Amino acid sequence: MIEIPSDLNPDLVPLAFLLGTWEGAGVSDFPGADKCNFGQSVTFSHDGRDFIEYVSHTWVLDSEGRKVKPLESESGYWRIDKDRKVEIVMVRDQGVVEIWYGELADQKPQIDLATDAVARTAAAGPYSGGKRLYGYVKGDLMWVGEKATPEVPLRPYMSAHLKKVVTPEQVEAWAKDLGDLPDDGIAFFK
Repeated sequence: MIEIPSDLNPDLVPLAFLLGTWEGAGVSDFPGADKCNFGQSVTFSHDGRDFIEYVSHTWVLDSEGRKVKPLESESGYWRIDKDRKVEIVMVRDQGVVEIWYGELADQKPQIDLATDAVARTAAAGPYSGGKRLYGYVKGDLMWVGEKATPEVPLRPYMSAHLKKVVTPEQVEAWAKDLGDLPDDGIAFFK
């Protein structure tokens, strides 16, 4: 269920499907790095201004699905204009800063992105750009990322399937909304 908070900046309504905390798992595979399954927690939040704040943490999972060690962390700010063009400023823990541009698809919650600018610190590994696709599919958030380095052409390197985290406060609020239902629950469907 997509909820649009009453204090959400009106410009951000097309991105409301992203809001909340999402958790799940995915696969990471890129030449020069160990292939692994990973866990991920992503939060998209807002404070009423014209951007959505984004924070993502991933960690390597063992064969039993337990956290082994941190993998990647990134944070940034997402904006959208009247023509459904999306822009993102993102910082990664590996010493990379990126500017991403893309577009929200027409009539569906899907965002295609590509890097426009990449800056790296001296300690950062090789990286020359990427692409990402985010989609809201049957209530879940899915994404796939592509990556390029001077040695490796653009290719998929990470993807994940995330479920929205429901807090106890949300469940309590939803339960209060059920107060007007008939006792048997069946009359609601008649």
